[in-house]
Amino acid sequence: MVFYRVLIISVFLSLVHGLTLYKIFSMDPWWLAVLIILLLNLATLTAMSLWFKPKTKRNEGPPVPPFDPTLMIAHETLPILRRGLNEESAQKASEIIQKIADVAAVAITDKERVLSFLGVGCEMHHPGDKILTEATRQVLATGLHKVVKTTKELNCSVTDCDCPLAAAVIVPLKCRDEVVGSLKLYQTTDGHLPPHIIRFALGVAQLLSIQIELAELDQQTQLLTKAKLDALHAQINPHFFFNTLNTIIMYSRTNPQRARRLLVHLAEYFRQTLKRKGHFALLREELEGVHTYLALEKARFGRKLHIIQDIPETFAEYQVPVLCLQPLVENAVKHGISPKMDEGAVRISARLEGKLLEFSIIDDGVGISPEKIPLVLQPGYGSGNGVGMSNVHERLKRLYPNNPGLTITSQENKGTTVSFRVSIEPEKTKWQGIEVL
Repeated sequence: MVFYRVLIISVFLSLVHGLTLYKIFSMDPWWLAVLIILLLNLATLTAMSLWFKPKTKRNEGPPVPPFDPTLMIAHETLPILRRGLNEESAQKASEIIQKIADVAAVAITDKERVLSFLGVGCEMHHPGDKILTEATRQVLATGLHKVVKTTKELNCSVTDCDCPLAAAVIVPLKCRDEVVGSLKLYQTTDGHLPPHIIRFALGVAQLLSIQIELAELDQQTQLLTKAKLDALHAQINPHFFFNTLNTIIMYSRTNPQRARRLLVHLAEYFRQTLKRKGHFALLREELEGVHTYLALEKARFGRKLHIIQDIPETFAEYQVPVLCLQPLVENAVKHGISPKMDEGAVRISARLEGKLLEFSIIDDGVGISPEKIPLVLQPGYGSGNGVGMSNVHERLKRLYPNNPGLTITSQENKGTTVSFRVSIEPEKTKWQGIEVL
């Protein structure tokens, strides 16, 4: 456009100036004067147009692309669908989609039922009802999206349905390439759906599918963690059971009465263990198990074993991991005090630092050599000591984020200290003390 304007102006000025030169200087032929002036004008005007052409700012970036509403939907639905695809999450997701999208109604289903239906439409489509439209069933069966342009194509199975919805795009929701539901966007007018609505539906369905898959992976991770915790927890019971049976067998030959009392303590210990549910217990309940175990060990070691408990009564109702103390006390007795020639003591202490409860199991036994300390927490190391301690070590790291697990310090022939920290939630309940052996 600018070129044509420059050309017209140049021709006009050239004619005027050329004729002027012809008259003044009597140039012959006359058109030669016009041609000379035309070339001069073109050169001048071209230079001026380039000089005055607006310059693009160097710091001006590329054109801003149009806003993509699917990004907003992804941002708002992510925390909702992390709990999985159900009626509650589908209803909230539908509200977000309808708020952003220009559609008459939004529906989300699983493979059998309507999870949410929001907007104008048939009153028969209630959350929890079976899927009524044949078009939706086709999408669920084939895994391919479908564009419905008429009410007849929707093929609602409700008799005499006066639903105003006439067109829809139905897109499958998938998890690991398996259809798990559908997303439906409706309009109230027959005919061709706008391409941007179809693209929008495909994009949103893909985002929802990714979020559903993330939710399933998250649930599987939690289940796997729980299974590992259960396996580690179960590993403790036979470890303690076999150690205790060895003690009882020894006394059954030399002192049957004491063996019977030990069996009573063992039965009480298992009663306490079976009564517990989950991975946490009150500290007082955990200490009951420790005291029962120590009753069995005191029968074996007699005056050789001394137990000191330094735990404030106000800590009794704090939540701690199940079987977090007894395996550590057991290792202190068996591998710290037992090999000693003379008497030994085990101290069980706890102190509160802010919201962290720190436990320490301290013995004055034979200690551990420096090169063996890193090996103690490896599963199966040594003659039994690696089983209980590594179990507690792994459970602490799994139950509490960023928890380092057990910390061990030791000196040969002086003793060992095993400590760990857990977060607490105190409950204001009266202390029910247990006599310490």
